[in-house]
This record gives sequence, C-alpha cells and structure tokens, in this order.
Amino acid sequence: MINTNNTTSTLGSKTDNPYVNPKGILGKDDFMKLMLVELQYQDPTEPMDSEKILSQTSQLATLESASNTNKALEELSKSLANTQQFSIIAAIGKTAYTGSDAIRHEKGKSSSFEIYFPTDVKNGEVEITDNDGNLVKTIRLDKNAKGVLAFEWDGTDNGGKTVEDGIYHIKASYTDPQGDPQQTALGSYPIESVRFENNQALLKLGSSYIPFDQIQEIY
Repeated sequence: MINTNNTTSTLGSKTDNPYVNPKGILGKDDFMKLMLVELQYQDPTEPMDSEKILSQTSQLATLESASNTNKALEELSKSLANTQQFSIIAAIGKTAYTGSDAIRHEKGKSSSFEIYFPTDVKNGEVEITDNDGNLVKTIRLDKNAKGVLAFEWDGTDNGGKTVEDGIYHIKASYTDPQGDPQQTALGSYPIESVRFENNQALLKLGSSYIPFDQIQEIY
C-alpha cells in the first residue's frame, strides 16, 4: 500500500530528486504518479496482487472525492459571502442602531457628536447626562431641517465648570413644525451607503463608517 505520509520516494535523494514534495502533502495527481511508478518497477516474479491494486485505487478515489468536496465548499463559501454583501447593500436607506447613546469624554477637551433628527426641528434642546442620569449640559436647538446634525460640546456643565472624564449620554427633545413633541438620541442613523474593505462591510452613518458587526439593529 502506498504510504501517503512519506514525503520522498526511492527515485532519488532529497537533494537530487526534482520531485521531492517540499510541503509534505500528496494530492491525487501525486498519488497517481506514485502508483504508476510502483507498478512500473514491481518485481515481475512477484507482481502486485489485485487486492493491493484495488486498495490503492480506492485511496485514489477517496483523494479525488475529498478534493472535489473541498473545491465545492470553497465555492459555496464565496457564494454565501456574496449573498451576505448583497443583503447588506439592501439595507441602504434604512435606519441602523449602534446600541449606545453614549460618548466617552476626556476632561479639558471638546467632544464632537452627531444626532439624527427624523423630522424638521422647530425648537428644542439636547441634553447631556452623566452615567448616573444627572443632567450635565443643555444645548439649545433652533430651527433646522431634518437629518444628521453635528454638535461640539466644550466639556463644561451648565454652570461653566469643566466636567471629569467619563461616559456621557446624549438625547434630544424637540418640537416639529406641526407643534408635535419629538424625541431622538445618539446612536440611530440612516444608512447612507455601504463600503467594503478587506472583506469587511462598513456602513456610512452620518459622517462616519461603522463596521457592520458593530450594528445592533437595522429597521
């Protein structure tokens, strides 16, 4: 029986044999070559019996089947990846939720953030609270069209005091042009486009591109 674990043959030494397999892996073609060489150089007085030939033929068929299976799995994997990409593209125009309404703020620095307003704004305010729910800062909202609005927080509270490092939550309460009260918060944005980099899908939310695996919900 042919030993598929042997990386060299009796055709030559490791240094002068051009057919040495450097990776130590035998494919179906290599297996067939070894089998033919073995038949060619067998002892005429003691030829290989039919049982041994059938056994080696069976091994060759097994290798062929495994090779075809691996190829089919690779093609299936590529197909599924393409299907997933098309599914993500179909999400353009929907709203994505990142799973958090918070930012990390560093003391003494300004923090930028964006909020999506699904309707036009007549007036209102943005509220910044600490991790315990205490109101820290109120930012006035004037008349604005619906969409993603950018804000810059100078890192002070309503009394003008510089706040500490920490996690701060952001939400907005406002009135639309019809006089109806509305609410929104950091973390929900319309999906404007999809970009693929290094086999990773990035969704454009506001002015940022967020990895698809960081999105908690799309609706």
